[in-house]
Amino acid sequence: MPSEAFQEKTAPLRALGPQKVWSMMISLFGDLAQGKGEVIEGPVLSHILTALDVKPEAARVALHRLRNDGWITSTKAGRISHHGLSAKGRNQTIAATPRIYAQPSNVNDAWQVVFIEDASAEANAAMLASGFSPIQPRLFAGSRDLPAPKDALVMAGTQVPDWLCQSLRPIGLLDDYTALLAALTNLHEALPQGIDLSPLEIAILRCLIVHNWRRLVLKHPALPGALIAPHLPEHQCHISVAELLNRFPRPALRDIAVSAANP
Repeated sequence: MPSEAFQEKTAPLRALGPQKVWSMMISLFGDLAQGKGEVIEGPVLSHILTALDVKPEAARVALHRLRNDGWITSTKAGRISHHGLSAKGRNQTIAATPRIYAQPSNVNDAWQVVFIEDASAEANAAMLASGFSPIQPRLFAGSRDLPAPKDALVMAGTQVPDWLCQSLRPIGLLDDYTALLAALTNLHEALPQGIDLSPLEIAILRCLIVHNWRRLVLKHPALPGALIAPHLPEHQCHISVAELLNRFPRPALRDIAVSAANP
């Protein structure tokens, strides 16, 4: 099991909420076992979830839900259960991966403004689903490589006024981003360069980082780099998440299993 010191260092991340167990499992499998045919053994999964303060009964309920929803498949080899993403779960995880793991330096700077004729809720939802962010009713901003509706007025973005960056921020998530940034900042201080973590601890750490980042960043469209104010918490979170995931690369499943079996 992870050391008490490690549990103390990661406590601020575990305290962020709400933490839905089934959603945390999706983050865990998406990070550690996204490859085709990759599975996490039952005992290893139990070790990780226990360290994440998930009770056994809650873990069983979450696994049952994910199997019923077609996200997870479970098989047995002898007395050991093996859990992995289903084809559906893997496809949806792969679709979200570029957004979750994007490097801040790779964010596209080219942007556009799109003015649409249809003011209906359905048209607004369609623009959001396409990756555009609303400025005002019928007026949207987004990356220049996003396809705009055929009958829309499209203008290439040039100079970016400060008010536009402010108006495009995910207002309803700002408190959550601020709390996540504080937890990540504490984590950077608690885990200095050169610290030695076991494969099991790295797996737990990555799950905490990915899950808390994923549950925020997937709730709003991605913005082109030119429309992101670099000093704001949401962008600073992106930088911090990328740095930590780069510092602690994804461990091999076999190494996590050995680490879990030899505390």
